[in-house]
Amino acid sequence: MEHPTNQPRPVTVVTGGSRGIGAATCVRLARDGHDLLLGYVADADAAERTAAAVRAAGARCVTVRADTSVEADVERLFDTAAAALGPVTGLVNNAGVTGPLGKLADARTEDLRRVVEVNLLGYLLCCRRAARDMAGPGRSGGAIVNLSSAAATLGAPGDYVHYAATKAATDALTIGLSKELGPAGIRVNAVAPGIIDTDMHAAMGDPDRPAKAAAAIPLGRPGEPSEVAAAIAWLLSPDASYTTGTVLRVSGGR
Repeated sequence: MEHPTNQPRPVTVVTGGSRGIGAATCVRLARDGHDLLLGYVADADAAERTAAAVRAAGARCVTVRADTSVEADVERLFDTAAAALGPVTGLVNNAGVTGPLGKLADARTEDLRRVVEVNLLGYLLCCRRAARDMAGPGRSGGAIVNLSSAAATLGAPGDYVHYAATKAATDALTIGLSKELGPAGIRVNAVAPGIIDTDMHAAMGDPDRPAKAAAAIPLGRPGEPSEVAAAIAWLLSPDASYTTGTVLRVSGGR
């Protein structure tokens, strides 16, 4: 749904926007009329490819290298968005890490710490700054979408229970913050993807994981990033104006 031409274009910060679900979300939001601040942690080439696709869809896009677990980087993301694009109206909290696949007993402490710092502290820092900006003087609200996971309720035994734990925390953050910010006109929701066909699985050490998981998925296949992006776009849109505190599962039935 395109934004009305007589209204200011939404300005949305997307963290982890260079690849996978984040990249698909940036392109989808651009088509829906958003201008975008694309945050990425390392792959500048991938970020620029996504930014080019966003601009080709008619939107403005600024890329910023940032680690969302670092407070100063989060502040710079939002400061840059406001200076280059205008007041921020939306946040997609997407940047996340899993660490290697395996049992908790075998996990390295540094991997556990990194997962908690990015997936939980990073989300909290981004939500805190978004809340401050969207509820500021003269502001009329906004919308936040946090990326959760079906692992939050499945637990991911043998794969990454530590990651699942941070996603359960994401669900609690979403529900609590939606109640806290609702009176300010700020909606807070989450999307919980199942197995999605992205390069995240290769990074975890199991590139064939989506195909192998298909038999356990009621719809019989892994999801596509664009299918998750569509759910995120809906939650940010005026069509979801009465939806807050919701965790929308996009998991093929798992």
